[in-house]
Amino acid sequence: MNTEIDWKAYMDEVEGVINGTYDYTQLKGDTGPLVYPAGFVYIFTVLYYITDQGLNIRLAQYSFASFYLITLFLVFRIYHRTKKVPPYVFFFVCCASYRIHSIFVLRLFNDPVAMMLLFGAVNLILDAHWTLGCALYSLAVSVKMNVMLFAPGLLFILLSEFGLLKTLPKLTICAIIQLVLGLPFLLVNPLGYVTRAFDLGRQFLFKWTVNWRFLPEDLFHSRYFHLVLLFAHLATLLCFALRRWKRSGSNVWVLFKDPSVRKPMTQKLSADQIVLILFSSNFIGMCFCRSLHYQFYVWYFHTLPYLLWSGGVKKLAHLLRVLILGLIELAWNTYPSTAYSSLSLHVCHLIILLCLWFNPTSPPPDTGSESHKTKRQ
Repeated sequence: MNTEIDWKAYMDEVEGVINGTYDYTQLKGDTGPLVYPAGFVYIFTVLYYITDQGLNIRLAQYSFASFYLITLFLVFRIYHRTKKVPPYVFFFVCCASYRIHSIFVLRLFNDPVAMMLLFGAVNLILDAHWTLGCALYSLAVSVKMNVMLFAPGLLFILLSEFGLLKTLPKLTICAIIQLVLGLPFLLVNPLGYVTRAFDLGRQFLFKWTVNWRFLPEDLFHSRYFHLVLLFAHLATLLCFALRRWKRSGSNVWVLFKDPSVRKPMTQKLSADQIVLILFSSNFIGMCFCRSLHYQFYVWYFHTLPYLLWSGGVKKLAHLLRVLILGLIELAWNTYPSTAYSSLSLHVCHLIILLCLWFNPTSPPPDTGSESHKTKRQ
């Protein structure tokens, strides 16, 4: 059985590239124009050939089932490093979400591929393979732009660990990967590629929104509403960076200095602190998205248990945490979404966000200790 929505469109889009069309404005499928960066094209071209030009849906589903298992392995490895979540919660991660199974194996969206690469990048970063981690992160961005929601947290971590001068080469690697992957399309129509693959102003259909169903449709499409959400997103990120992510008692400008000349010397961020910053950065973006569609659930599903069981929400009872997970799952499984399902989703998001704000797991104060050293690459 398959209920794929975009698979045929993906195959039509990459088939256009295979047939020699490198002008992004001319690439399209049944659901509209190609709106994903070049990494998507290469990965789904491989799947195109593996699945007999996209016709062998069963084999495509087996491929996505393997992506699902790899993603679980990568997520569990992250959770093992942080040791925040009790074992029984992994049942929810593995078995309790019909929507996630559908997104991976039935509907064959590109979102799971991007998130699989993202969690691979997080694992590399936790293992102190910083250059490889940044490279894989950039590859994830090249599959789908939603991975950029992790970018503010990643930038903060890089500045904390390396300072500005040693962070720039890693950012350069990310940029070079995007340039190399997009080069065939940039050479033909650079403006067309950039505006289509990295379109930040794309309009979403009201009928698919999961999070804003309670709004009037004209307000949902309003540019002013979008600007308010963008301002709230950036303001919340800034507040977390200044008050929750940075080490207590330190000046934020110290991040731009080389760690070897910082006074006093600072400890390295622990695995738990790195994951908290990355996952909360992405979660803040989810809270203020202009629209969430059903396949977007995979953008943060695997991070929710960590956010709920991290030190930042330790005053919540275990039953309440499970209830919040259940309500979020219910909201994402209500089709079509309703005003009540959308409101309940926002209430759950607000509870998590407030707990992260009022009871944060902050990095330790600046000390002279040089413990917890990790290799730098």
